[in-house]
Amino acid sequence: MREDSVSEVDHLERSIDWKQGLSISLGVPLLILPSLGYIPLYLSAAAILIWGLSVIQGFFQNTAYAEMATTFPKASGLPGYAQHIFRTENYKGKYDKSKLIGGFSAWSYWFAWNPVLAIFAILVGGYLHGLFPVLSATFTEHQLALISGLVIFAGLFIVNWFGLKDGAILGYILAAVSLIPLIILTIAPFATGHVELANITGNWVPADWAWDIHHILILFGIFAIAQWSACGWETAAIYGPEYKNPAKDVPKALFACGIICFFSYVLVQTVVIGVLGVDGVLAEPVSPLIPVAQAVFGQAGSIITIIILIAAMVLIIQTAYLGSSRAMHSMSAEGNLPKVFGKTNRHGTPFIALLVTAAFNMVLISMGSLAAILAAAAIGYTCANGISLFAYVNAKRQPALARLERPFKAPKGWKNVAMLFGLFNLPLCLVGVVYLNSLEIGWTSTWVGFIVLALYIPIWFYSQHESKRVNHKPATVRSSYNDAASRKVSNL
Repeated sequence: MREDSVSEVDHLERSIDWKQGLSISLGVPLLILPSLGYIPLYLSAAAILIWGLSVIQGFFQNTAYAEMATTFPKASGLPGYAQHIFRTENYKGKYDKSKLIGGFSAWSYWFAWNPVLAIFAILVGGYLHGLFPVLSATFTEHQLALISGLVIFAGLFIVNWFGLKDGAILGYILAAVSLIPLIILTIAPFATGHVELANITGNWVPADWAWDIHHILILFGIFAIAQWSACGWETAAIYGPEYKNPAKDVPKALFACGIICFFSYVLVQTVVIGVLGVDGVLAEPVSPLIPVAQAVFGQAGSIITIIILIAAMVLIIQTAYLGSSRAMHSMSAEGNLPKVFGKTNRHGTPFIALLVTAAFNMVLISMGSLAAILAAAAIGYTCANGISLFAYVNAKRQPALARLERPFKAPKGWKNVAMLFGLFNLPLCLVGVVYLNSLEIGWTSTWVGFIVLALYIPIWFYSQHESKRVNHKPATVRSSYNDAASRKVSNL
């Protein structure tokens, strides 16, 4: 089926280097914004430690992903290589159940990244509602979120229509607009003396914290929520098929982004708690950076901060938009989604996947609940990471896969590390986030997450029937497909 799948799905173009891949991924440090006030709700100032540990967890996991991204350079990161590993070569039966596992991993990854668009569009609408009185008098916050989503998604679709290279240029611009001022906002409170260490050391953990099963499950759930943000820099590896030199570009882009994330996550949470205290953070759980800016720069500073954060949110929407569309493209290339999702334009952009991603997120924005969307996304990301780490272990154990060339190699014995963190994700973090959701917002988000994930099963069976129909076309027709595919590959 491989030749037929190649012929039916267009290929991505190798057009970027590691710096461009990094620029597209620089939205990931901003994923902390929805959770800056959420984690202190449960862990007080120990939230700082959780962010640091979660980014370190990302280094352990993403080292395995970097090896797989260079071992399977035509696969798109997590969703791509898991599909390569979990399939049976020359399978003669009707349905390859191993292939279903790899496809489900990619679907979980797609569902994890997809809601980022809706989450930050809702936040943009909220900031606009508070910033401009004329807008708040004309539109509700929910209406502004819908308008923001429509405008941002349409604009990014137009920009990315012309290929990933232009998307990277937008990343450079937005990184300068948002990340540099964000760094200033992080450093300035230390320089001006607004950070009170007593706010941190005096409120390290909640007074009622105990190491019982209730709090341990909450801790696992918090790690799942934090991982959705702090480990998300693996997105730098998802552009494997589009790096000019994946063996060198992937690890450079990946670990550079990880280092930036470590300092960003730890320092931003430290500043917020150090300036406001835990109680001050809980009073502004959605946008605690605004009172930080007011304390350091005055009222004018808070307005500038909102504008900066809106630009930053567009950057992370761009990162998620590209990651989600590449996940769908890779699934279509592997025959795990209908082939229409693999269609690209002449610039190598998977435009059908971009349109579907935008439409799905407009539906999510209509739901209106930021917490429910984030909780459901964390379920998908936990599943994707767990299965992808198990795929790495499988690739090291299977003789045929173990013999493949690995331009970048993780340290010896890394399959044991991958297994450990795979089990940490599945089942521990999954159970924890479900438990946390039940305490925080009820069972709605959990059911939404599981229903969306379960919908993949009928879609996958349809994709297998579609592939069977292609395989049973007359030989002359298949030959013409393969000739077209050969010409396309030769032009890359």
